[in-house]
Amino acid sequence: MHHFIRLTDFSAEDVLRIFRTADEIKQGMHTGFLKGKSIVLFFPASSIRTRVTFEKGIYLLGGQPILFPSDTLDKKEDIRDVCGYLNQWADAVVMRHRDIHLLEKMTEYLRVPLINAMTDGNHPCEVTADLYALSKMRGDFRKENFLFVGKCGNIGLAWKEAAKVMGFTLEQCCGKGYEMDDIRIHYDIETAVVGKDIICTDALPEKDLPSFQKCQVTLDAMKKANEGALLNPCPPFYRGEEVEAQVLESPYFVGYSFKKSLLEVQQAILMDCIGE
Repeated sequence: MHHFIRLTDFSAEDVLRIFRTADEIKQGMHTGFLKGKSIVLFFPASSIRTRVTFEKGIYLLGGQPILFPSDTLDKKEDIRDVCGYLNQWADAVVMRHRDIHLLEKMTEYLRVPLINAMTDGNHPCEVTADLYALSKMRGDFRKENFLFVGKCGNIGLAWKEAAKVMGFTLEQCCGKGYEMDDIRIHYDIETAVVGKDIICTDALPEKDLPSFQKCQVTLDAMKKANEGALLNPCPPFYRGEEVEAQVLESPYFVGYSFKKSLLEVQQAILMDCIGE
């Protein structure tokens, strides 16, 4: 049994092991793995893709998902007491909550796996699934040059964790004042995309858009990237903001089916954490 909070808690081989389990799930294996088990989920109402794929994934593995709003945990009761009771009935906990420190505190008291389904500090399941999808499209993605376009936030920091674990190169394109630490920074998309293979983006709050005017991923910019480059915008993305509408109609866009494997990867993460 182990938790899944930060990718940097794991090795590249650990991630590849999850990929192999996802392959097995796609082949129809492990259908009864969660039979008789209950997985408690904490999700906000706004979650769509991650929640749907976790709930469906638990069901397809034979388990029972029990859903609560994330703000259920934002109350006076000490979290150690919440965990003490969950230990009696839950076989794992999947949690989306803004505060990663709350998740880390819960790992001190939970005797069942806790899986981070997104915080303000990272999004490890999403990025693991993206890497799995890339491995099917590009072979060894660890040899690719990645560019993250966006502010220092949970998606960018998740890509930074992934780069550290898997060993691929990562640079950032952003407005001034939005930089991540310890990686190469660009302030305009035209120079940032040169030499890149995978361009990842994150949506921006309305107030930050003026600072990113030179960072929008356009069709013309993608033509300056390496041959065969891919654009992987993190949903929800917004046409005309971090990405040009035209580029999403081009072959550079990885497509909606890119996220299809989120289902099997999250199932594999659950299985890996439970570890039976």
